[in-house]
Amino acid sequence: MTHAHNPEAPQGATGILVLADGTIVWGRGFGATGAAVGEVCFNTAMTGYQEVMTDPSYAGQIVTFTFPHIGNVGTNDEDVEADSPHALGCIVREDITAPSNFRDQKPFDQWMAEQGRIGISGVDTRALTRRIREAGAPNAVIAHDTDGKFDVDELLARARAWAGLEGMDLAKDVTGHETRLWEQGGVWRLGHGYEPLETLEACATRPHIVAVDYGAKRNIFRNLVKAGAKVTVVPAKTSYDEIMALKPAGVFLSNGPGDPAATGAYAVPVIKQLLDADIPLFGICLGHQMLALAAGAKTVKMHQGHRGANHPVQRIGGGWDKTEGLVEITSMNHGFAVDGDTLPDTVRETHKSLFDGSNCGIEIIGKRAFGVQYHPEASPGPQDSFYLFKKFVGGLQ
Repeated sequence: MTHAHNPEAPQGATGILVLADGTIVWGRGFGATGAAVGEVCFNTAMTGYQEVMTDPSYAGQIVTFTFPHIGNVGTNDEDVEADSPHALGCIVREDITAPSNFRDQKPFDQWMAEQGRIGISGVDTRALTRRIREAGAPNAVIAHDTDGKFDVDELLARARAWAGLEGMDLAKDVTGHETRLWEQGGVWRLGHGYEPLETLEACATRPHIVAVDYGAKRNIFRNLVKAGAKVTVVPAKTSYDEIMALKPAGVFLSNGPGDPAATGAYAVPVIKQLLDADIPLFGICLGHQMLALAAGAKTVKMHQGHRGANHPVQRIGGGWDKTEGLVEITSMNHGFAVDGDTLPDTVRETHKSLFDGSNCGIEIIGKRAFGVQYHPEASPGPQDSFYLFKKFVGGLQ
């Protein structure tokens, strides 16, 4: 990492990361060429890089993978979480590993190029991660040029001009724009893929969940189906009357990117109406945060965020019987959090992070409404958290 005025690229450097404070990180570019501006974060997962890159919650972000060997399972059409990638790019230690997996359809670097996403390898990701931990997640520009020609001053100006994620509503950019029945089904089996949904006649006996898409991952819908539900997905700005016209047995509030307070400007009033109507609610990540906002709590921007597949979360709050205090291994991806100190008396905290004590779950007393900050659909543990889907869907029978 260097600080310099419009320096020449070192020999062999075809990639660059320019932080808003003037820090310059050189590397070897891969994937698409060009430049993109966003927030630099880090993810500690050892697997799932394709899921990470396609997770809508990573919109506006450049992901540093702390695991050094990225690319070893290649890519395939089944492991994507959205129609296209939403992370702006990624930063890795080693050059992209050649795929060595029977499910591989395409090398990761080729997939990145075709998807228009920029990567940089050859970076000391430990040093970059340490810098994020100490100074917070910075705004930056990631760029790739095959000739190593960069206007560093112009890239620095772009990084400094970017407003950052705080106050930014990104859900409106990544949500689906049509109401649709989720038809893919739920369970994945080796050699068979995802099982198709039952016939519409069979689905008629399932409880109907309306899922509000603020940037949802596909596997959430699959898990709701696996737990026994019929799912209709609606856009982020769907009104209360439009939701109720679908006659839901319950409403799911999805994950998504950006500042929950900004998205909450239009989402929270709808959620309050759903609470007043005593509609069962379940929120994950951004949906959890906006459920908390609707109940009267506040959210805050985190210093570095939580992103990885090995985060310990403890059950708390006194409502767990024999499993009180049990620890779940969870997958997380969030840069904002519910401020546990602002929870009103009508809200009970149900989960907390064992990394920093931050809020990871709530339930609203007297209502059939709860949420978790982590991602139970990501199969951490690997099944530690599937009970949440069964709890929600089972309560609708």
